[in-house]
Amino acid sequence: MVAGLATSDSITNPDKMFDNAGINLVKARATRVYTDKKMVAVSDGREIPYDKILLAVGASPVVPMIEGRDLDGVFTLRSVPDAEKIMRFLEERKAKRLVFIGAGFISLEMGTLLSGSKPEYYKMTVVGRRAHPLPFMLDTELAFRLQEYLVAKGLEMKMGQEVTKILGQDGRVSAVELATGERLDANMVIMSVGARANLELAKDIGLEIGQFGIKVNKFLETSNPDILAAGDCVSKEHFVTKKAVPAQIRGPAVIQGRLAAKRLAGYEIAFPGVLNAMAVKLFDKTVAATGLTEAQARDTEGLETVSATVDSRSKHGMIHGAKPWTIKLVFRKDTQRLIGGQILSDSQAPAKEIDTVSALILGGKTIADLTTFICAGHPDCSSEPSLEPIAICAEQALQKLGK
Repeated sequence: MVAGLATSDSITNPDKMFDNAGINLVKARATRVYTDKKMVAVSDGREIPYDKILLAVGASPVVPMIEGRDLDGVFTLRSVPDAEKIMRFLEERKAKRLVFIGAGFISLEMGTLLSGSKPEYYKMTVVGRRAHPLPFMLDTELAFRLQEYLVAKGLEMKMGQEVTKILGQDGRVSAVELATGERLDANMVIMSVGARANLELAKDIGLEIGQFGIKVNKFLETSNPDILAAGDCVSKEHFVTKKAVPAQIRGPAVIQGRLAAKRLAGYEIAFPGVLNAMAVKLFDKTVAATGLTEAQARDTEGLETVSATVDSRSKHGMIHGAKPWTIKLVFRKDTQRLIGGQILSDSQAPAKEIDTVSALILGGKTIADLTTFICAGHPDCSSEPSLEPIAICAEQALQKLGK
């Protein structure tokens, strides 16, 4: 929306969609749940009876406790109204100097889309606390390749830095100050440092709360047998580590919504856990990742790993228009199981290979399994067999093991 590629009408579902499905859409806020009499109080004064409830109340942006966070010109981006506010500010104030706090996919995607919509107009700086952008998606080697590309395209990247203060004049943003003392001129600041589950209603009901949200079982049932919960408001389990994670991204929310509906209809299909598979388009680059990075596996989980990185291309070398892409696969050294993958591509199509990597992780596939992985191929839509990246990654990992 902010870059003009979509409108609010194209993003939101029309009311007739609910009518056609036989759903009674109540445009009011649920303020309280009376579990004793099984009624939901809503903001328009009514009480609505229920047999079962699905809580899908989402999450809200984390706002760092930084001096100046309430100044005019400081925004977060989580919803359509957030995007509309940012659009109005850009149009009315003609803001040109933008600082993004956080180097995740929201900051980078918004920055690259705005830059692409008006080349040479915006001066944009991304400030991130970690050593490189997308730290939960990419390991150092691919992240630094991406960072060099973004800098070449005009984004200023301040990695390994922290914003300590937002400065203003007459109540409006004028600059941000880093821990080093450096000041960056700014007339707009966008914070994107994560989200926190909306738990007010769940706590009021008395539901059990997990580490990152409402605690649910594998069928998305809460501590109250008549209340289910799904999406960004629930604490999830990572498929690889079996530890609690927030995973407040599209994929898990969609699947959990579907599984909750099936459970309400009487089916028993368990949620397998999350891999945090995601993708982002940045100018002409596509980044995709799933599972654990090597740094996460080593530094957070204490796992010994073996990995391999392979450069490939989107088409056979003899075909005009072939574009480069790179894949990295991460394996546990003890079990040799695949636990993560990353892709950096000049074309969107190879990024969908990350879904294949996700399926291989979920299937418990090993290095040996992947050495025999056979892909469908055609010179105009895949690399030559000698550069088939998943199998070649596995071959290289096998060599590193000395086998």
